[in-house]
Amino acid sequence: MSYDFLIEKAKEAREKAYVKYSNFKVGAALLGKSGKIYTGCNIENASYGATICAERTAFTKAISEGEKEFEAIAIVSSSDDITYPCGICRQFMSEFGLDLKLIFTDGHKIVIYKLSDLLPYAFTEFEAIKEV
Repeated sequence: MSYDFLIEKAKEAREKAYVKYSNFKVGAALLGKSGKIYTGCNIENASYGATICAERTAFTKAISEGEKEFEAIAIVSSSDDITYPCGICRQFMSEFGLDLKLIFTDGHKIVIYKLSDLLPYAFTEFEAIKEV
């Protein structure tokens, strides 16, 4: 699968964002190991804690449909800069593996990281069961 295709799906999802308060749109396209793509957008709420990010929207859609293993996620925003996932999203995604590829673009270049690059020393079940 081309990362360009995943980025395009994230851009399509971004346009569905509900951003009444910040006007900052984010879209995500999550590639499951099955080959299926799940998209998500950010959905804001007047009670900011009830806001959900695009990444978690895509993951919850995938998980609710039975997918639990993932290859990559493309994330795009309405900014001219690359937008990285917030801390909550990084932690949420880590539940499903630190080898997940994160694909970003600012419209000119594509940057790819593993989740472990953006979340060193992650708090996961793998780390929690290590003996000291």
